[in-house]
Amino acid sequence: MKVLLAACAAQPTGDGDDDALLPALADLGVTARWFVWDRDPCDAADLVVLRAPWDYVERRDEFLAWCDSVPALANPARAVRWSTDKSYLADLASDGVPVVPTALVRPGETASWPSGPFVVKPAVGAGSRDAARFAADEHDAAAAHLAHLHERGFTALVQPYQQRVDADGETALVFLGGVYSHAFTKGAMLTPDARHDASGLYVLERLSGAAPDAGRRRLAEDALDSAAHRLGLTRADLLYARVDLVAGDDGHPLVLELELAEPSLGFRQTGRDAPGRFASAVRAALRR
Repeated sequence: MKVLLAACAAQPTGDGDDDALLPALADLGVTARWFVWDRDPCDAADLVVLRAPWDYVERRDEFLAWCDSVPALANPARAVRWSTDKSYLADLASDGVPVVPTALVRPGETASWPSGPFVVKPAVGAGSRDAARFAADEHDAAAAHLAHLHERGFTALVQPYQQRVDADGETALVFLGGVYSHAFTKGAMLTPDARHDASGLYVLERLSGAAPDAGRRRLAEDALDSAAHRLGLTRADLLYARVDLVAGDDGHPLVLELELAEPSLGFRQTGRDAPGRFASAVRAALRR
């Protein structure tokens, strides 16, 4: 059984978070190696697993066409298409899943700004690139940022800034093969001291392990169930998923993102068993 882990030229073996995966897969008799999605052939693989193809944002159409061409891709191409455009938050909201309030502003449209601090970011984006936080009265700066995104062809998301994130951060819940595995926290990222990694692909994160309460677990599972149903899949069809939650002003959790395409899975922030659970989920996918 041969598995390829897809990355990009700027980080051909990921950012280090997945370093434990190759030995964990080898322990189960699965041969795996990294490859660059738009450079190296993958037709001989039994399964291609998207892990770090983080340069797709500026050429998403090309990336999705490549995904469609891969015979065995995890996650499935239709899940990648849905998950790489954050307009899916409207889908989750329509299914009754509590999400961060989100307005979609397409090129040529104008925005209505929230009354308090708010965020403007591209619907297609990764690693918090091009996401900007504005004070309640910074409408001119926000309009300039929106125009910049529109000039590049991006639909923008306008969201009230959830101010409890400054103290609590985000909670990322990770599912492997549809089953909850572990969680970690991410410190507030839209801060004046935020820094990018050397490749420029993402904002550096302050991470630590987490033990989410039952309410957050339920919300993450509800969001994942909603996504799977919309995609005509079961949870088990999704090799991995990460649901990012933040606390709203009332303290109740809200979905900020649901990532099915290329999320970091926080293996360095959890116990030694998590890479083994990932390897078992890969092996199960290979046997379908």
